[in-house]
This record gives sequence, C-alpha cells and structure tokens, in this order.
Amino acid sequence: MSAVRSSIHAKWIVGKVIGTAMQKTAKVRVTRLVLDPYLLKFFNKRKTYFAHDALQQCTVGDIVLLKALPVPRTNHVKHELAEIVFKVGRIIDPVSGKPCAGTAYLENPLISETTHLSKTLEEPSISSTH
Repeated sequence: MSAVRSSIHAKWIVGKVIGTAMQKTAKVRVTRLVLDPYLLKFFNKRKTYFAHDALQQCTVGDIVLLKALPVPRTNHVKHELAEIVFKVGRIIDPVSGKPCAGTAYLENPLISETTHLSKTLEEPSISSTH
C-alpha cells in the first residue's frame, strides 16, 4: 500500500510576483519572518514558488494569494493563483480607504474634478460696468 504524501505545509500563501516570462505560470516570492533562537531577533526568509496562472492576468509587482494544489501540476508548479490582492500601482490604504503611493495619498481624480468645478461655479465671472 502506497499512500500519497503531501509535502505542502501552507495551504494559502501571500506573495509578490517577480516574474511572468513563462506561459500560464507566475514566479512568486514569499517573505516570512523567522526567529533566530540564539540572537532572539527576527530575520526575513524568502522562498520562491511557481504558481499556475490560467488567465495570465498577473504582472510583475502584483501582490497575489496562492492556493496549494492537492496534486502538483508539474515538478515545480505546486500552487495556483487564487486572487490578485493588490494590482501593481493600485495600492489602497486599509485604514482610510484612499489610494496611495508610498507614504503619500493620491487624490481621487473624480473628487478633484468636482472641487475644481465647484470653485469655478462659485466665482462669478460677470463684470458690471455702471
């Protein structure tokens, strides 16, 4: 009797896409914090996974959620893309809900247009000559 052994520990993984050169496959880097037992300090530990991207919707820089496959697709591909959490360039602050770039908030273009229109409507442009 041979039992199917699974070596995948994590069922769901969040990582950053670092490559999409292969067809229907994304290369994802996952960073974890690991405690050094001697120094009692946390260090970053990185691991790279290959994930099946059937629709080829990932781009480099996206933050994605991977789901472990019950049976490996190939020797290297053992996960599939479940969801794109954050598209590159479209980061939203979880506290305020506003779009941001780095540490600065970006103005919503719809809000800036309405404020510009309201300012122009408030200022009367009629000149009175008496």
